[in-house]
Amino acid sequence: QVQLVESGGGLVQPGGSLRLSCVASANRFNEYSMGWYRQAPGSERKLVAFITSGEITHYVEPVKGRFTISRDNAQNMVYLQMDSLKPEDTAVYYCYAMDHQLNHEYWGQGTQVTVSP
Repeated sequence: QVQLVESGGGLVQPGGSLRLSCVASANRFNEYSMGWYRQAPGSERKLVAFITSGEITHYVEPVKGRFTISRDNAQNMVYLQMDSLKPEDTAVYYCYAMDHQLNHEYWGQGTQVTVSP
């Protein structure tokens, strides 16, 4: 069973930055696609960004140019650097992993990000 543990959330002022981290207990981490989702109160969980095993990245339009996803396969880590944060970025952020070999997905427990003056 793969476990994902996020960290790095918190309270930040508009315009500030946060870096989320996610560590995975996975033997084949380098084969997984990894992603970050977020869920605001009263809303569905939505994709923010993902990175493939070949380090191809994709961002949803609201975060393009402000967020950067990256991975460190040696450390089984994936990161989300969030800059120029806005109040609408406030949400619980979830780490996501997709094992394409087993066609199975995994989720972290989430970390709260609050952007407020």
